[in-house]
Amino acid sequence: MWQKLSTPLKIGLIAGGLGILLTVVGILRGNVPPNPASIGIALLIGGGVWFLVAWAVASAAVDVEEDVKEDKA
Repeated sequence: MWQKLSTPLKIGLIAGGLGILLTVVGILRGNVPPNPASIGIALLIGGGVWFLVAWAVASAAVDVEEDVKEDKA
């Protein structure tokens, strides 16, 4: 299944995973109130933002590379 994913999506998933990992570290250090709603929102924001930004940058880079290849052809 991993091979079928696009490169930007793979990069986004890896970055999102790292964002969730860092959020968990913050939760364990006591930076998030210990209630389920706060923890869920922290994980959603941490992983989601990292995923979205990494995916967007990788998608733009792939689009630019494709445009450069078209111009050279």
